[in-house]
Amino acid sequence: MLALWLENQKMETRGVPRPNGAKEALVRIRKAGICSTDLELVKGYYPFTGILGHEFVGEVISLTSRPSPTGRGDGLMVGDRVVGEINAACGTCEQCRGGRPTHCENRTVLGITNRDGAFAEYTTLPVENLHRVPDSVTDEQAVFTEPLAAALEIQQQIQIRPADRVLLIGAGRLGQLIAQTLALTGCGLRVLARHVLQQKLLAERGIRWIAEDEIQPRRWDIVVEATGSSSGFDLARKAIRPRGTLVMKSTYKGDMTVNFSSIVVDELTILGSRCGPFEPALRLLEKGEIDPTVLIAKRFKLSEAVKAFEEAAKPGMLKVLIEP
Repeated sequence: MLALWLENQKMETRGVPRPNGAKEALVRIRKAGICSTDLELVKGYYPFTGILGHEFVGEVISLTSRPSPTGRGDGLMVGDRVVGEINAACGTCEQCRGGRPTHCENRTVLGITNRDGAFAEYTTLPVENLHRVPDSVTDEQAVFTEPLAAALEIQQQIQIRPADRVLLIGAGRLGQLIAQTLALTGCGLRVLARHVLQQKLLAERGIRWIAEDEIQPRRWDIVVEATGSSSGFDLARKAIRPRGTLVMKSTYKGDMTVNFSSIVVDELTILGSRCGPFEPALRLLEKGEIDPTVLIAKRFKLSEAVKAFEEAAKPGMLKVLIEP
């Protein structure tokens, strides 16, 4: 099969053996999306060799005969359209036994850690990682399930009330989805958006954007940092009020210099946030409460995947899809 292979920070499309679905579900990829983590892996954020990609919608080709240890996925059938949670857990380590499978000590992560990903014609995942896509949800919507779930994780971790003043720093691929989900809470949301298209998309959803010089320091109850840059973190730190909550929704390459004394004095809560719940994400898509398709900027065939990455890396570029 054809796949996008990363090795020593270099990408190429090449023929590789089709994965063996004897122990896991075999899924034919219908669409896959490029995200910032993929771009950072190419830059060397984490040493990975193999097939990239973790945002996808696909079709079940075969199912393992082994029962799911969690009971999830037991109703799936060959031919179902599915999306997949990216962390494959062992189920036996302390983290798994404690109900924290996304922090499994032995986990593999689709297209990120010790597991080939979705920029290929086929991939495999444990059946319990798969979620059936409702018939009314299109492939173009479903391919956003993983980042939409990551956006919803914020509301799994903290309560956001209508009276809260919430600042979102970053209006890119993930930031736009975070903005749409936060807007559903009725909070006093403002989004820092630097590019005209980002601003336009927010305005069309009735979400207010602001410029950097309009951000009042030490005013915001909750600040969500979604740029993955040290400058974004510095801005978030200046914006948050004492005893406020700073949600870090990005991974950062390398080390950052942080004044921890000021964090102690201001009694801040700093919250890391990554993967999230798939079923609520699918329900929002099914109800039409979230529209991620406006983020689709360009589409490429799998054979053009290297070019797709070049486009996705351009400043202000939103979602680029790869379609085998």
